[in-house]
Amino acid sequence: MLGFAGLAMAQGAPQFSTAAKFAILVDHESGTVLFQQSADEPLEPASMAKLMTIAVVFNELRTGRLSLDTELFVSENAWRTGGAASGGSTMFAELNSRVSVENLLRSVIIQSGNDASIVLAEGIAGNEETFAVMMNELAEDIGLTGSHFTNSTGLPDPDMHMTARDLATLGRYLIREFPEYYHIFSEPEFEWNNIKQSNRNSLVEMGIGVDGLKTGHTQAAGYGSVVSTDDGGRRLIAVVHGLTSMAQRTEEARKLITWGTRAFERIPAFADGQIVGYADVYGGEEGRVGLIGEGAVDLYLPRGSRRCLTADITYEGPLLPPVSAGDRVAELRVYCNEQLIQSAPLYAGEDVPQGGIVRRATDAVKQLAFGWL
Repeated sequence: MLGFAGLAMAQGAPQFSTAAKFAILVDHESGTVLFQQSADEPLEPASMAKLMTIAVVFNELRTGRLSLDTELFVSENAWRTGGAASGGSTMFAELNSRVSVENLLRSVIIQSGNDASIVLAEGIAGNEETFAVMMNELAEDIGLTGSHFTNSTGLPDPDMHMTARDLATLGRYLIREFPEYYHIFSEPEFEWNNIKQSNRNSLVEMGIGVDGLKTGHTQAAGYGSVVSTDDGGRRLIAVVHGLTSMAQRTEEARKLITWGTRAFERIPAFADGQIVGYADVYGGEEGRVGLIGEGAVDLYLPRGSRRCLTADITYEGPLLPPVSAGDRVAELRVYCNEQLIQSAPLYAGEDVPQGGIVRRATDAVKQLAFGWL
C-alpha cells in the first residue's frame, strides 16, 4: 500500500454522545463512519430486521420473479402470527384474502406489518424458514458479517441477531440499489381494510429532512431506529438501538442525524478533473499516473477543526499497465486526529500503456532494489 499526506495536524474533532446502547452514523456515498458506539456488538433487531425482508422482495422484483401487481395469499399462519390477534404491528389483512405485493410492501415499510411480512415470505419462498435462508444468502452477498435471520418479521428469536454496522450497511444497500422504491419509506401513512396507520418513523413528519428507514421495538431489546437524510448536502444513515421509550428513540435519532448534518462543513478541495495525487505504474510508458475524483472532490470537515486534518491516498501498487483513464485505482482517505471522517474513490486521469523494454528493465531493477515501498 502506498500513501500520500497532504494536510497538517492540529487540534480538536467534534464530539458526540448518545444514550443509545448501540449507535452508528455513516456517510451513505463513501461508507465513512462518522460516529460509532458498540457498533459491532450483536443486538436483537426487532422490526428493523424487516429491512432485509424488504431487500429480498426488491431483488425478486428486479429479477422479474415478482411484480408489484402479483397478489399473494393470506394464510392462517400469517393471520394468526402477524395479524390483529397477535398484538403486534399488523396490516389487518383478512384471512384467506389476496393482497398485492405493492400493498404488502407499503404495509411492511410504513406500518411494520408482521402479517404482511409473513405473506411476502410465504408467497416468495413457500414458508418463513426457506425465506430466512434467502435472507441470509443475501446478507452474505451484501457483506453483513454480524447478522443471522430466522424469520421475516423480526419477532423475538434467540438465534436472530444483527449489528448496528450491518443495519447501516443494509440501509446503504437499499438506498443505492433501489432508488425507484425509496419514496415509500417517507410516505406519511397507509390505509388497509379501512384502518389508517401513520408511518411508525415519527422523524419523517418532523420537518428535519428524514426520509427513512425503519423502527423496531421489543420488550427485551428496547427501542431502535434506522434513519436517513440528505439534508446538509450529503446523505447520512444513522442507527440507534437499546433505548427505553419511543420518545427517547426519536430524540436520540434526531440528535445523531442532526449532529451529522450540522457538525461538518463542505469545503471544495479539488475541481472536476484536477489531479489529487499520483500512483506509481510498474513497466508503463510513464512511471506514474495522475489520480482524479469522480467529478469535483469536496471534503466534509468538522466545523472549527480545519487544522486537525491528515490525508493519504492508498492503493495496491505499483499499478500494472495498461492503465486506462477512468479506472478506479485508489482511495483518498481524510482523517481528523487519526479518526477517519471521509473516503472517496480515485480514478486514473489518463491512459498509461505498457512501456518499452528499457522502461520495464528499469522498473524491474527498482522492484528488486526497493520493492517499490
